Amino acid sequence: MNREELVGLARASIERGSKSFAQASRLFPATVRERVWLLYFWCRACDDMADGQDHGHGMSAVADPEKTVADMRRMTAQAFDGKQTGNPPFDAIGRVAEECQVPKALADDLIDGFALDARDWRPDSEGDLMQYCYHVAGAVGCMMAIVMGIPSSDEDTLDRACDLGLAFQLANIARDIAEDAEAGRCYLPKQWLREQDLNQENMLALGNRAATAALVNQLCTRAEGYAASARVGASRLPFRCRWAVLAAAGIYGEIARKVAKDPEAALRQRVVVGKKAKLAWIARAFGQAVLQPSEVDRAGLWTRPRPQQ
Repeated sequence: MNREELVGLARASIERGSKSFAQASRLFPATVRERVWLLYFWCRACDDMADGQDHGHGMSAVADPEKTVADMRRMTAQAFDGKQTGNPPFDAIGRVAEECQVPKALADDLIDGFALDARDWRPDSEGDLMQYCYHVAGAVGCMMAIVMGIPSSDEDTLDRACDLGLAFQLANIARDIAEDAEAGRCYLPKQWLREQDLNQENMLALGNRAATAALVNQLCTRAEGYAASARVGASRLPFRCRWAVLAAAGIYGEIARKVAKDPEAALRQRVVVGKKAKLAWIARAFGQAVLQPSEVDRAGLWTRPRPQQ
């Protein structure tokens, strides 16, 4: 497929898979917007392959998870080598890698996150949780920053971009506790659960929901800390990219804020952000993009692994 055809499929994918990201992506300059769509197309396809979903919906058992991850690795490596795969999302990441010099190590890091899920992995500590969040979202934040023009050598700005991915993933986990539990998954650290005399099997029992809600609130608090750091990194982007990133941060941050406001309710019903609220955050993000944010020290925040030289 030619680039125009891939961009068309990628646009359809983001509009179907994430209305929030699709809305924020319209703020990017045209070339960056297309590259963001192409990157999303590949990320969404890998996520769907790993979870047996269709654009994030209808999770189902994957017959051979390890083979699925191996297929991801094979097609991704082929795409980064500049070869056609015959699979549009993987051809899309090949285009992005060629145009923006995205390091293959970051793509591999994302796939490593899907490999963890394929092994039915669970985090024991908060550090384990953050490592997982890096693999499935922080690495994507780094790739997004490179697509927006940040050089791969600018480690501090990439750390801040990673922080936004971490914030998004923590908000996702907080929102999806009950949905994940139905699929036999739990991303709350075992150490946190033990401290509340909980485990994966009983954490959603009616008598335990207040304790589980307190842990969900911890996720939301952590998410806000990483989001604040990410806003500093966003200030180093060109204006329209900065506006788009801050809009996405506001919209996704609203998920965490709504969950934190009533975490027990979030265990019963999936939290969503309405269209009016999204538009309000896009408008608010314009003002944030004009102003220089207060400096936020990353001391105390988890830091992604540095690429080996």
